[in-house]
Amino acid sequence: MNDKDEPIIKETKDGSTTLFSAQFDQHYHNPNGAVTESRYVFFETTGLTKSLATKTPLTIFETGFGTGLNFLLCIDYLQKLGSETPVTFKSIEAYPISPETARKLSFGDEPFLNRQTSLLADIFGRIKPGNNRFEITPFLQLELFYGLFDEYPGFSISAELPNNFSSYIFHDPFSPDVNPELWTPNVFEKLISVSSSEIILATYCAATSARAAMAVAGWNVARAKGALGKREMTLASKNAEKLLSFKRVNEKRLIERFKDGDFS
Repeated sequence: MNDKDEPIIKETKDGSTTLFSAQFDQHYHNPNGAVTESRYVFFETTGLTKSLATKTPLTIFETGFGTGLNFLLCIDYLQKLGSETPVTFKSIEAYPISPETARKLSFGDEPFLNRQTSLLADIFGRIKPGNNRFEITPFLQLELFYGLFDEYPGFSISAELPNNFSSYIFHDPFSPDVNPELWTPNVFEKLISVSSSEIILATYCAATSARAAMAVAGWNVARAKGALGKREMTLASKNAEKLLSFKRVNEKRLIERFKDGDFS
């Protein structure tokens, strides 16, 4: 990404900053609160905060590393919990920001997160196209793939690495309106291929077309209360019992509508 394409830093209503992408004409996070939304959507609603308090190894898979906010929040929860849970955090990013932009990010009234901007700058300064691995702590490893989603090699070898299957998926790309290629049945088929039987997929998105694509790919899908003015968000799992606390969508009907071309 050249300087012309570098996203613009914007402050959100909880005091944390996000970025605005001219390329996609969209903010990276909810303008009503970047940190607040990410905590709610990916850690609290999914139950991940409880899982991080155990010593059961976890793999988190993220579509869209963005500013690295979700990764820093993972570090934050592990630190606050004093957790020794082994975590592998895998993420894909096609358009990484510059180290200079990373250093200028702010996380509002979050002293620990604000002290991590140098870590972010180091990560963005060192990544090269393809797979990049960072040992953050004895219990936390970051595997950051710099490239397009379809180029990620893990989808083709995942069947040979069952112990590497994801426990949680953060599906966090730009919205279907501006980045439709990351909200297709093919994408959700690839995500399910790297998922454990107890997987929880979370996304801020509540678009019916996205939920239909999940259903076509074989996911059980549910709606949950959204964050910061958004009416709903979406959860999905291989195991329907993981969604008992939420209102399920009618997957059969969504699949029929998808096949009828309602979302074309």
